[in-house]
Amino acid sequence: MTTVSIVIPMRNEAENVALLVADIVTACAGLEDFEVIIVDDGSTDDTCARVSALQPGTPQLRLVRHDRSGGQSAAVHSGVLAARAPVICTLDGDGQNPPSELPKLFTPLIADRTARLGLVAGQRVGRQDTMSKRLASRFANALRGWLLKDGTRDTGCGLKGFRRDAFLDLPYFDHMHRYLPALFRRDGWQVALVDVSHKERHAGRSNYSNLQRALVGIYDLIGVAWLIRRRKKATPIADDPA
Repeated sequence: MTTVSIVIPMRNEAENVALLVADIVTACAGLEDFEVIIVDDGSTDDTCARVSALQPGTPQLRLVRHDRSGGQSAAVHSGVLAARAPVICTLDGDGQNPPSELPKLFTPLIADRTARLGLVAGQRVGRQDTMSKRLASRFANALRGWLLKDGTRDTGCGLKGFRRDAFLDLPYFDHMHRYLPALFRRDGWQVALVDVSHKERHAGRSNYSNLQRALVGIYDLIGVAWLIRRRKKATPIADDPA
């Protein structure tokens, strides 16, 4: 049985594929069985060809393709649907999330005996981004934390580990990947936070701008706050066996 599925959303990241896959395989070497699922989100470069070229020598590697770009959350969702393992880990396809941090995510989930730990979320330290991106992220995280009370300083980090079944029970919407701590807590799951390192982009350029993130973030934040407020609060009482 596959223990952990590593899901990586990618769009036009051809130059990052080989190094990222090699580092993931190294980081997961201690696992008995794992798989790496790259979800190509409508790339216009040769990302798919690079993945296919690696598959003969990397039996753990799988490829899922979108017919058009659906965004990061759509790619993660497709990868989780295709995954065979009960534990999922995600990281960005740009190489800025070091695969060496993956054990911090899957180890607590595999070891959990309470069946209550739903999410292990990475929080970046020493971010290797531009000043404008760091300032925009700091403002967005402060606003989100104030409104949602989700208890984390950095929901934009791509390094996350979670239970597959719990994730698929969440309400899907585009950009949901930025609100996973709030959504998991909404459904009663425990959330663990771990500090993770951050690297400069190996190659290519970002698919998003600060303005794009800000515009969609306003609507998303209001929507998530509504979902939390309208969550189901009653639980059924077990029948008396007598």
